[in-house]
Amino acid sequence: MNPPNPNQEPTQMNRFRCTHALSRWLAVLLLFPLPSLPARSNPDADALEARIAELEAELAEARHRLDQVRRWPAESALPQDTGTSPDGEPPALPRDPFGGRLRIGGAVRVNYAIGSYGEATGAPSPARSDGGNFSLDTFRVNVAYDADAFNARFEYRFFDGYHFLHTAYAGWALSGGAEMRLGVHRVPFGPGPYGVSQSWFFDQHYYLGLADDMDLGIAYSGQLEDWDFDIAFYLRDEGSYAGNSRKSARYSYDVVNESGRGYEERNQMNLRMRRTFAHREGETVAGFSAQYGELRSKGSAKGGDHYAGSIHFVHQRRAWTLAAQLTRYTYRVDAAQPLGTAALVQFGAYDFPNTVAAKGWIPAISLSYRWQADALGWLDSVTPYIEYSSVRKRAKGFNDSQLFIIGAAWARGGWYIYTDVALSDGNEFVGGETAFGDRLGANADNRWQHRLNINFGYYY
Repeated sequence: MNPPNPNQEPTQMNRFRCTHALSRWLAVLLLFPLPSLPARSNPDADALEARIAELEAELAEARHRLDQVRRWPAESALPQDTGTSPDGEPPALPRDPFGGRLRIGGAVRVNYAIGSYGEATGAPSPARSDGGNFSLDTFRVNVAYDADAFNARFEYRFFDGYHFLHTAYAGWALSGGAEMRLGVHRVPFGPGPYGVSQSWFFDQHYYLGLADDMDLGIAYSGQLEDWDFDIAFYLRDEGSYAGNSRKSARYSYDVVNESGRGYEERNQMNLRMRRTFAHREGETVAGFSAQYGELRSKGSAKGGDHYAGSIHFVHQRRAWTLAAQLTRYTYRVDAAQPLGTAALVQFGAYDFPNTVAAKGWIPAISLSYRWQADALGWLDSVTPYIEYSSVRKRAKGFNDSQLFIIGAAWARGGWYIYTDVALSDGNEFVGGETAFGDRLGANADNRWQHRLNINFGYYY
């Protein structure tokens, strides 16, 4: 049949004849409907319907996973040191009788460091004169389980001489896109899971327990008109595990009772509100966070408390990301505590205790660019970044603690590599030529140090 010619139009009589014939056939069909045909079993149709049902179930699970990512922004964007591989979750095993999927994975990370670490020792060390040092950074095990509205996560990490729990929680997807988590999970504070940082070092918020902090409690996430919100209550911190310290064998920084007569974190409440403003080439997520908790004394000192408030935003435009945060924090402790002053608080993580200024401000900013290396067969993406953060202390005679980082994160399959140059006059992970344990406290040395760090991570 040839296509109609737009230059040939039907006459008025032809229109009438066609309309009259069509009306007669419609009348016949209405008065004498066709008999229904008996249904016949079709194996191909049955198989197709079963396949459609299976695809609908997988689509529902994918939508649930997407809702989780939207409610907890950047949770699976970068691995950093957080329990998520560069390619997402570990490979899934077949579904169990309950319709759930179990995923078992992990990561191995090896680290190279060289910088301001004293004179030559004659043995491998991070000192410049010793040529730097390779060491095992992390070996970890990840377990993930998803079944309809239920999900669970577990992660445990091993280091040289100590190990600890990172994550252990159960989660439920609720109506209206809400979600609840119960167990040891990340505290909702700041613009995302890692503050403003893209680097291996994080920013100074992390070292004061205000980014990527894991505690034991319950959290609820949902939406209130145009706002995404998180509200949470934590009974205590995540606990201390196996190591040489008394209470510092843990992943995230907390107030620790290292002396046996100090303070412990209890009954903490968190609220975070964020709103997304979309624009043609990206989006901006702006919001604020608030935190308040009890400091329970285990000695003769009076009990105390702590609180923090923060404003933050993340602006994404094409491949660029600009993130900024400003936080005010206070830890109110008694001068009769084992440290002998109300101006310092005992903190700890990674099996090492240190002191932190009890009051201050933390400004932080980062700029990054994510380049998809589609034209290169050996690289998936590279994300260069530049970051600055500082602890501005209120105590008289205390020196501020600054951290400046320039680097890049390289991704290829299961590999994720950080290359960072860090400069700091107050961070426990940068340099070894000044007194350890005081750099986020009084920072008496107030001396700039540097570190070149390369971290090789393979996620499986």
